[in-house]
Amino acid sequence: MSDAGGAGAGAGEEYKREESVALLVIVSLAALSLLSLIAAFAYYCYITRKVSRRQQSLYLPKRSGSPPAPTPRALPPPPPQQQQQGKESPSSNSASDGAGAAASMAVVVAGERGVQVFSYRQLHAATGGFGRAHMVGQGSFGTVYRGVLPDGRKVAVKLMDRPGKQGEEEFEMEVELLSRLRSPYLLGLIGHCSEGGHRLLVYEFMANGGLQEHLYPNRGSCGGISKLDWDTRMRIALQAAKGLEYLHERVNPPVIHRDFKSSNILLDKDFHARVSDFGLAKLGSDKAGGHVSTRVLGTQGYVAPEYALTGHLTTKSDVYSYGVVLLELLTGRIPVDMKRPPGEGVLVNWALPMLTDREKVVRILDPALEGQYSLKDAVQVAAIAAMCVQPEADYRPLMADVVQSLVPLVKNRSAQKACNPNVQASKSLD
Repeated sequence: MSDAGGAGAGAGEEYKREESVALLVIVSLAALSLLSLIAAFAYYCYITRKVSRRQQSLYLPKRSGSPPAPTPRALPPPPPQQQQQGKESPSSNSASDGAGAAASMAVVVAGERGVQVFSYRQLHAATGGFGRAHMVGQGSFGTVYRGVLPDGRKVAVKLMDRPGKQGEEEFEMEVELLSRLRSPYLLGLIGHCSEGGHRLLVYEFMANGGLQEHLYPNRGSCGGISKLDWDTRMRIALQAAKGLEYLHERVNPPVIHRDFKSSNILLDKDFHARVSDFGLAKLGSDKAGGHVSTRVLGTQGYVAPEYALTGHLTTKSDVYSYGVVLLELLTGRIPVDMKRPPGEGVLVNWALPMLTDREKVVRILDPALEGQYSLKDAVQVAAIAAMCVQPEADYRPLMADVVQSLVPLVKNRSAQKACNPNVQASKSLD
């Protein structure tokens, strides 16, 4: 009996050993399967990244000067003077943003042959050794200096100070985009330098700097009143809208600026506007309704709510940022100012309920604009701003629609001034 019991116990132990071995084999196979999945996913990400870069090189206009990609909207032929010149001058008179606005947006796409490669020594000399006397601005990506090239051209040189991989990516993105894209409403890239750890970008010089400094002169003191009049603000709004329209609808896939704000709208000597600073730009999806998932970057007060919450980025995210800038032009207020009375600290939250109320619109307008506009024009611009800053992205307009809405306002004012240079806008509540 004892022998039988011993045999049974031995068999039981044998079964347990076999069970343990089977369990170990199963666990090992499961671990191998998991590792295989991880490896497959990593390879998928690698291939996706390569395909994305390949698409970028295929879709963006070629460096060799090949024709631009087909545009979603047919452009009318440029007027005779533009056919002769080949491109529109960004310093043309304000009427060019009016009656012939659609025709005047003759987009020029240039190859990199027009972009120079500078040495660090050349740019050091051009800017007086990057001295403080030559400094004209300090941004999130570096310091901007005024410079003069040996041929006498005035330039702005951005010395990028963002360290590491992110700084390198921002530099490469800006060079890549601005080397290939050309529009009268984008800041032109003259050249670049990447030498000995230094990364520099050389732009056209914009004599009047950024829009932000003209909207808020002497910011922080009590006496700063903007000298930008209504007509100038509306022309800037239209030209900035045309810059975003070009990026969103004249390029395939679309370019999403991702950091559109008043300080990134630069003004030349005649206060004509150009969109600048493409270090955070992203290529959008070429599918209708598509989005790009990415980490949230941008400037507080300008970031669209759906992008801030989900990281889903679309061209409608730029439309929201544009709406905030339009509110700045209307109200003379910065996007976030917690020194304001309760309820007025966030510009969009404060202004949005009043933008569609004809009787309340006047309350939010910049006091510096008093007497310079008709209520009818103010109500129309306020309605455009309200649509742009809608919380739901689908309810926001396309930038092409914004342009079409602003063109008549600028055109009509230009026509009035041409007929009567001394015309003053009515303050009546018509």
